[in-house]
Amino acid sequence: MAAPAATIPTAPQQLAPAEEPITTPSHLDGVAYLYGHPLLNSLSPPLHQTVYTALGLNWSQIPLSSVTGTSATYPPPYTRSPPIDTFLASIRANPKFVGSSVTMPWKVSIMPHLDDLTEDARQAGACNTIFRRDGQYVGTNTDCIGIREALLQNSPNPAAFQGKPALIVGGGGTARTAIYVLRKWLGASKIYVVNRDAAEVAAILAEDERRNPDANKPPLVAVTDPAVAASLEAPAAIVSGIPNYPPKTPEEIRAREVLEAFFGASSVKEGAEPKGVILEMCYHPVPWTEIAHLASSAGWKVILGSEALIWQGLEQAKLWTGQDVVKVPGVVEKVKDMVAKTLEERAKPKM
Repeated sequence: MAAPAATIPTAPQQLAPAEEPITTPSHLDGVAYLYGHPLLNSLSPPLHQTVYTALGLNWSQIPLSSVTGTSATYPPPYTRSPPIDTFLASIRANPKFVGSSVTMPWKVSIMPHLDDLTEDARQAGACNTIFRRDGQYVGTNTDCIGIREALLQNSPNPAAFQGKPALIVGGGGTARTAIYVLRKWLGASKIYVVNRDAAEVAAILAEDERRNPDANKPPLVAVTDPAVAASLEAPAAIVSGIPNYPPKTPEEIRAREVLEAFFGASSVKEGAEPKGVILEMCYHPVPWTEIAHLASSAGWKVILGSEALIWQGLEQAKLWTGQDVVKVPGVVEKVKDMVAKTLEERAKPKM
């Protein structure tokens, strides 16, 4: 029987310079890292600790944040987020290394430095996970699994996605990942793109052509006019990947009007089937965003972004432990309970 899992360690008083090798607490049997910054509100370390505890593993995930030396960092980092070369040299030399989550600003820049990439990482254009395979350090993107499972697990009729349009809101990494998921697993017939920044949309379309030159692929359709949005075939699934800020600039206001046109009239009737589902990826600082409210009021089923977080984390744990943790009794429930309680606590007014 493995020793009980250790709690997440706190930082020493003096933080090591970024150039120094990353150290591992001697009492741990296995160590994962969370590499990036800022990590102030990351749920990744407690999520993985919940899994390790449930499996009886003496492992922990240690955040490597470049935000150091202040009380604002959470969880407290052991060290600064080092440069990629230092980070990779340290994990390659560490026999206790089991895997790493990768977040901003490293998700794209780390890709050329790894031994191999999965198709998910290539198509998403970003790496959020490193795992070991046959002696190699491989990058993948479990956000793909997170988005997929959040939609499939929480939709009243997942088959309804097939052959129907979908919609993404935003122009960053979440939008790119969602395009891949909506095509590969949900069978979208076309994907509408709504975003405040025309240049970002143009970049998404150009990258998509380079990655997927197949002329028969479900097309991306940029929509910038509310009247046009109202006239199009309604999407069955929406993935929103923008922060929870009220629109202020003319471009932001216009994009919000386009999205509301896709939502349709606010006419929620008792017992009515939802018009479709929307995965609201933003769950900080509060899970229920303004977009979630607008969608719900218009008759859409809202799936919180914490669901995607849970399923991408479980996929990471599967890669790192070699166990199908989803099938281990109680693991999914414990992780969901931890995430729900943490988000509920964070949403409480501060006294």
